Amino acid sequence: MIDSADPRPWAILLLGPTAAGKTDLAVELVRRLPCEIISVDSAMVYRGMDIGTAKPGPEVLAEAPHRLIDILDPSESYSTAQFRADALAAMAEISARGRIPLLVGGTMLYVRGLLRGLAELPGADAAVRAALDAEAARLGWQAMHERLVEVDPVSAAQIHPNDPQRIQRALEVHTLAGRPMSTLIAEARARAEPPYRWVKLVRAPGDRALLHRRIEQRFCDMLDQGLVAEVERLWARGDLHPELPSMRCVGYRQVLKYLHGEYDRDELVQRGIYASRQLAKRQLTWLRAEPDCHWIDDHPDPCGQALAALAAAGIGGAGGGR
Repeated sequence: MIDSADPRPWAILLLGPTAAGKTDLAVELVRRLPCEIISVDSAMVYRGMDIGTAKPGPEVLAEAPHRLIDILDPSESYSTAQFRADALAAMAEISARGRIPLLVGGTMLYVRGLLRGLAELPGADAAVRAALDAEAARLGWQAMHERLVEVDPVSAAQIHPNDPQRIQRALEVHTLAGRPMSTLIAEARARAEPPYRWVKLVRAPGDRALLHRRIEQRFCDMLDQGLVAEVERLWARGDLHPELPSMRCVGYRQVLKYLHGEYDRDELVQRGIYASRQLAKRQLTWLRAEPDCHWIDDHPDPCGQALAALAAAGIGGAGGGR
């Protein structure tokens, strides 16, 4: 798996929108290649959140163990920086045994943090923010965006003039650090690329209507499997609240509002499906912007497509593998 031209070990990213079939494909790859799975999912990290996260069941986990699932209580938070540190540690351990880390999931913030690193930006400063808010109240956010163009044109080009929160943050960082936020981020990326040869696979049905049907069916199946009871058990603990990251996960947020009487069962179904589709749309937007991806469709054979892409890179087939 390591050739003389490039001594870095391999790592595989298997990404895709919700309900695309990533887990099934990952298990097939584990059967055929010396891979070990690391979850890239910000909801599966929580214990007791099984149905609504589509967490793999005991039989699947016995055959293909997943790292970084069930590592936190739902009352806790988990940052992209924590994920990056945990994922890199797991990858190093897997690679040291001559095996291939297979990172599977759809939390694109985690993917970006892993591949590009995280800038050490200054924390929020109440006084600076208050001053910026006061100035914006006097001049308007359009004028504040024009100021950002002057001090950090790269960030300004990425931030809409009608996005006051991000304009404020970019100006705050410039004020506190004395340097453009875009420069700090670029420097972090330059020094943070993990020492692996990456192969990026994207599992996504080419037919958007098919993906929508899968999303609808999966959410209905989750309800049939007891998602409402799962959320009821979590809420009955008494130490959770709606703004926790765990309770804001798609599906859990909608069920919680249903339990609190904000809408009825029919509306729960519609809102859950809609939120899941919106999540898939955001994931696909991120994925289309990610370079060097091999897209895996439903036909004729997803696993065959993935194996062909990996063999072309040098993993499996004539180029490596078991």
